[in-house]
Amino acid sequence: MNTIKLTMSQALTKWMINQKIEQFSSKHENAFVGVWGIFGHGNVAGLGEALFDVKDKLPTFRGHNEQGMAHAAISFAKQKKRRQMMAVTSSIGPGATNFLTACALAYVNRLPILFLPGDVFANRLPDPVLQQTENFADATVSANDCFKPISRFFDRITRPEQIIQSLPKAMSVLTDPADCGPVTLSLCQDVQSEAYDYPETFFEPKVWKIRRQPCDFDELDNVIKKINSSKKPLIIVGGGVKYSGAKTELENLINSTGIPFAVTQAGKSSLDETNSKFVGSIGVTGSSVANELAKKSDLVISVGSRLQDFTTGSNTLISCEMISINVQNHDVVKHKSISLLGDAKVSVKLILERINNFHISKQYETEINRLKNLWEADVVRVTSKSDKNFLPSDSEVIGAVNRNVPKDTIVIGAAGSMPGELHKLWKSGDVEGYHMEYGFSCMGYEIPAAIGVNLAEPDRPNVIFVGDGSYMMMNSELSTAVMMGISTTIIVTDNRGFGCINRLQKSTGSEPFNNLFKDSHHQKLPNIDYVLHAKSLGANAEKANSIEELEDLVEKFISRKEVNVIVIDTDPDQSTEEGGTWWDVAIPEVSKNQNVKKAFEDYSIFRKKIN
Repeated sequence: MNTIKLTMSQALTKWMINQKIEQFSSKHENAFVGVWGIFGHGNVAGLGEALFDVKDKLPTFRGHNEQGMAHAAISFAKQKKRRQMMAVTSSIGPGATNFLTACALAYVNRLPILFLPGDVFANRLPDPVLQQTENFADATVSANDCFKPISRFFDRITRPEQIIQSLPKAMSVLTDPADCGPVTLSLCQDVQSEAYDYPETFFEPKVWKIRRQPCDFDELDNVIKKINSSKKPLIIVGGGVKYSGAKTELENLINSTGIPFAVTQAGKSSLDETNSKFVGSIGVTGSSVANELAKKSDLVISVGSRLQDFTTGSNTLISCEMISINVQNHDVVKHKSISLLGDAKVSVKLILERINNFHISKQYETEINRLKNLWEADVVRVTSKSDKNFLPSDSEVIGAVNRNVPKDTIVIGAAGSMPGELHKLWKSGDVEGYHMEYGFSCMGYEIPAAIGVNLAEPDRPNVIFVGDGSYMMMNSELSTAVMMGISTTIIVTDNRGFGCINRLQKSTGSEPFNNLFKDSHHQKLPNIDYVLHAKSLGANAEKANSIEELEDLVEKFISRKEVNVIVIDTDPDQSTEEGGTWWDVAIPEVSKNQNVKKAFEDYSIFRKKIN
């Protein structure tokens, strides 16, 4: 057997370069397109040296915050529909633990990313080393053990030869349609630099084909019987449709049967939303038409959704039978569903082939169109400029931006007010044009996400909606975006605090407290100039003092291949009342506040409706 002597880090990077993934087009593309890294004593000498040697084949990108780097890598994988990915590396200690929020985000959203944090010395001779978290009861524990519950696969590399077994296992998870998610390989810093005679066959190019799980034909027959006997079916499109590449098959089913479809946050823009059967978003952040149809439906067909509480209205929105089509057995049994375990593309195609010319009734079509017309009128009204308020609402800002960007624009968001408003109101002009992180609803994802999205699709314009709260959490990557030549337009909506949670707090009967600056402990209210701040990090930035100015600036900036920031003051108390459904936010059972007592009474009534 021929061998080659390499350090563990050199072998790791050499192996990564030789991994390919089969794309939807059947072409083979590099599985790993880059590594994000902030170096420290725990990775600079070992992995850092190895990355330098392969920088022309596996580029290394530098960020300003480990969490931000990981967000950029995750957003890249999301926009690439999990068919390409990145790795991230840090030193031990705070560098590694800064990854944890992003790792949890990838875990919840089932997105592939390879975490390569440095770790303590495997030989333990210099213990305790700088940044080591000593555990007085278990000498094998380090800070990186925090990754275990939020990684789909975890391994600690304590000998250089261990990667021969560990790396293929890691890749099998990163490319698994059901168990996809973050992989953490904790790299002991001395082992990173240790050499081993690796077999040359370990580095032979390998193509990973994304498995398409066939469905059970007994389950399929049962599903078809249920659809054929339904009178008012509704399809929920989840993110699994996107990752399966099931667009054509699902659109064929919808067009053939006339069944209306609604979308989750992850599923939005998976299909063409100009389709006459599109009824908007579903759930807590849903349209009135989709939610009304869900309430009256006799069969809901969920395709590729994990059916989280925002989709189901905390399990109160849908009371009829539900079919769940999913590759993940954990998801397919949720909501007491009729299960069809299998790949969305394969399953939907089989359903269409066997459904016996099923089509919804003219009466149901008429009802769908009536509700759609009412909702469309609501959307036009709430997204149009209003002179009733001193400051514009988020919905007015969305309307102004939506009207002035090209149809192929990718809209990006994550936490706070904007995901709910965008889910309801944003009109996606093209498929794959809605990039929302709402599984973890992670503040700070937005700006790093623009980097990943632009790296994934450099020829499409993108626009970010980020509140001042999220901006303050992760604005450092503005500088990274500028340094890398990223193209993005960022809309900073300044409502002077956490406006979304302030509204939620008041809706539960509580007094405004600790959310807006004015209601928080202070001696002096902050007066943050986001324009000057963005400019100081190298971005173009301007303030819009009205909706008209916002429209002009969006039109001016959206085609510029630069980092552009537009700041606009918004009303923290306004949100779109139309649409939506109940969401379970637990109200205190005992309170001195009469408003809280009343809110608990109402809450108790809704709790009884949970299916």
